[in-house]
Amino acid sequence: MVRACDGGDHPAKAERIQERQGEMAVATDLLTKTDEQKAITEMVRQFVDNEIIPHAEEYDAKDEFPAPIVEQMKELGLFGVTIPEEYGGMGLDLTTYAMIVEELSRGWISISGIVNTHFIGSYLLMKYGTEEQKQYFLPRMATGEIRAAFSLSEPECGSDVQAIKSTATKDPETGEWVLNGQKMWVTNGLNSGVVFVLMKSDPKADPPYKGMTCFITEKEPGASVNTGKFAGLTIPPKIKKMGYKGVESTELVYDGYRCPPDRILGGEEAGLGQGFRQMMDALEVGRVNVAARGVGIAQRALELALRYSQERKTFGKPICQHQAIQFKLADMATKVEAARLLTYKAARLKDAGQRSDLEAGMAKLFASETGKEVVEQAFRIHGGYGYSKEYEIERLYRDAPLLLIGEGTSEIQRMVIGRKLIERNKI
Repeated sequence: MVRACDGGDHPAKAERIQERQGEMAVATDLLTKTDEQKAITEMVRQFVDNEIIPHAEEYDAKDEFPAPIVEQMKELGLFGVTIPEEYGGMGLDLTTYAMIVEELSRGWISISGIVNTHFIGSYLLMKYGTEEQKQYFLPRMATGEIRAAFSLSEPECGSDVQAIKSTATKDPETGEWVLNGQKMWVTNGLNSGVVFVLMKSDPKADPPYKGMTCFITEKEPGASVNTGKFAGLTIPPKIKKMGYKGVESTELVYDGYRCPPDRILGGEEAGLGQGFRQMMDALEVGRVNVAARGVGIAQRALELALRYSQERKTFGKPICQHQAIQFKLADMATKVEAARLLTYKAARLKDAGQRSDLEAGMAKLFASETGKEVVEQAFRIHGGYGYSKEYEIERLYRDAPLLLIGEGTSEIQRMVIGRKLIERNKI
């Protein structure tokens, strides 16, 4: 007979038990929400259920920017979630932001796209901006008065960022930097008021990334041709897409756009040549964001599948009672939960100031693939009705593939994960 032991008569064993309990507490905390997080996510969920889900199909069908919803988001303070209170924001951490993004994406990933690039812009300012840059931009960004976009990709390069061709050349007479080049796939490219754009400031740099600089370029929101002090920036008609509608994706054409030296991120002295490193850091938190979007769309697909499978009957019983459907539901729910755990872990590591590049890559890879897979299974459960625009799952089926591309493709994520694994486990 084995006697239960509390470890009191075995000090070493008692110490090991305490260590195990501590590890279990940390693991449990991955899904534990603070009272503040509970209140915020519940508020956002109600907003999604009442204001986003009932109208998403209409905006998607028209590919129309959801201005009334965005105005309500401003009132709720969602554009300043991570911006410090001293600049008018809420000062919340990345984990809480990920929870908010998950809820917004559960309603419509286009809505989360409107805040995603804005969030990355504020992150760049908070971490690398000068105090003058923070004071000038962050208060207006916190209220949503101006929204931010950021731009890396170009028509001939996406994942290979070091291959960009857009240039920034300093005018020796005025000290201004003259920007020239074509950028591609800029979310919020038309309606944003500020764009964080990566340019080659030293084309001869070796390796190339050392000659790249991030410029803070202001523009007139909604104007396809900028004039006056923002002259030299043109936004061609928005790109027509299979999904991810309602939020514009555009090109940006810089042709003689003049940027003062104090609009180099971090200032000319500190920021020149640091753009690649700054942008890659921002993409790390951006990948947590995309992971949260994957969790959100997968969660919604699971909800739709659970509801439909209990309503739809075949062979005399609801299809949820068929083992084939139960297996699908079981796999879907398991993957959603696993993706959520990976996402929260990556966010919490970043919040704790710990290295999270590997974890962010894992979260982005798994959650985006999960989003696509769970949506497809929900689509199959709906049968022929899943192909009809009368059912919400049809929109999710068009939206989910975006997550496999944004903030680094799944193939790029696997390369990043593999390299980081080798770095951390060198023999």
